[in-house]
Amino acid sequence: MENILSVITFIPFIGMLIICCLPKNSVGLIKGVALVATGIPLILATQLYFGYDPMAGADGAYAYVEQIDWITGIGAQYHVGIDGISLPLVWLTSILLFLGVPASFGIQKSQKAYYALLLLLEVGVFGVFISLDYFLFYVFWEIMLLPMYFLIGIWGGPRREYAAIKFFLYTLAGSVLLLIAVIALRLQMTDIAPETPFSIPAMVAAASEGLLTGASLPNGGLLLGMEFSTWAFWFLFIGFAIKVPVFPFHTWLPDAHVQAPTPISVILAGILLKLGGYGMMRACFPIMPVAFYENAYILAILGVISIVYGSFVALGQTDFKRMVAYSSVSHMGYVLLGVGAMTVWGAEGAAMQMFAHGTSSAAMFMVVGVIYDRAHHRDLNGFGGLSQPMPVYWGLTTICFFAGLGLPTMSGFIAEALTLVGAFQSDDIRFQALVLISIIGVVITAAFLLWAIQRVFLGTLNEKYKDYPDMNFREIFCMVPLLILCIVFGIFPNLILDVMHPSLDHLVTLLTAGGN
Repeated sequence: MENILSVITFIPFIGMLIICCLPKNSVGLIKGVALVATGIPLILATQLYFGYDPMAGADGAYAYVEQIDWITGIGAQYHVGIDGISLPLVWLTSILLFLGVPASFGIQKSQKAYYALLLLLEVGVFGVFISLDYFLFYVFWEIMLLPMYFLIGIWGGPRREYAAIKFFLYTLAGSVLLLIAVIALRLQMTDIAPETPFSIPAMVAAASEGLLTGASLPNGGLLLGMEFSTWAFWFLFIGFAIKVPVFPFHTWLPDAHVQAPTPISVILAGILLKLGGYGMMRACFPIMPVAFYENAYILAILGVISIVYGSFVALGQTDFKRMVAYSSVSHMGYVLLGVGAMTVWGAEGAAMQMFAHGTSSAAMFMVVGVIYDRAHHRDLNGFGGLSQPMPVYWGLTTICFFAGLGLPTMSGFIAEALTLVGAFQSDDIRFQALVLISIIGVVITAAFLLWAIQRVFLGTLNEKYKDYPDMNFREIFCMVPLLILCIVFGIFPNLILDVMHPSLDHLVTLLTAGGN
């Protein structure tokens, strides 16, 4: 199918429209439509993933490209395509959104609106990952923001309004910076590629030839005393860093996770955080390679701070969900460290970390949701001995936490090992010191996850939990596929590394050229 990317992206939109036309009391039908509208993209994305030729991403090329004039007055196009960087994330999105539907069956409030917003969110995420036109990219980026705001603000916990507004303001601030940089880039591209001034591949090509200098902007592109390439780089970086989130732009994340319902936390951690890392690798670093090269070590430092800081703060949490939220801050720090090293292994580790964390963190939030549905609290010190009444839950949680701490044979281990080895291989000897510091985060991550297992499952059984039912079929169905992916890609990492390698090799070539 030549237009398979459009089909994958807009099938959920059609499902959303159908749900909007259904009576609100037709709950079973609404859930069925949501399952079908997320199941079809999953089938197509799976077919796409395993039928993809990795060499289609060599030399910066894209597969399944669609390019149609859209808003001719400003040169915006409907321009989409995939490569080895975006394809695994498209597949991951289809998996998590499909599993998010049965995970949401416990939602009782305004179910029609809930599932409609969930499908609209899927459209926005798919659109970001396939967009090759910066205006289209930005439109999908904003589409994604609104459903998440309402999903947290309406169906969240006691402080849901506060968390939703905080999420919205942080993300909106990043979007404003992103929009300013996109407009500036479009003005720069007017003389270089007047027919496609928003084209991301055209921007990357112009940047590699040193054509994005800022001469077309007032005062030569100066802003705050900085050259165009410098301020545009930082505007783009901060816009994406808020979404990752990178320290110190992370403070919205714990509140959003704690207040969000479990399925939304799964989607937020599993895929929405990856939009920031993907945005950097697709629409920031290769467009501003010189500024990236000059600031790569600073970015790597921010990544290491996130790794160590996030793990220590997670260690100090007593709220189960907040602990998992801060673990995401720590794990996503590897993305910046790996890309900042400008080595192929480092970039592969960063890209694989986005996928590996997407599966393990999603499973961890499901773990929290299972016990919260029974105990109605998340105090780690209030449990104990749950391995006795809930052996299946104990076993799956242990596998999930081992995946999160990077146990060998798990995908997280491959991702972290590639990142650390790749950073250690950097031509800049200072990266070796950062690798040694980041190992502290690895140890502390193991500490807080194992300590959580001890407090929840081991020790004396609290009598009020002795009759708790073990996991039901729906909960097992939502969690097991993610754990299978953690194990399969940990034992056979080439199933994903071979897909990523040509595209990442080209990306590293572009980034290292920024220093020449």
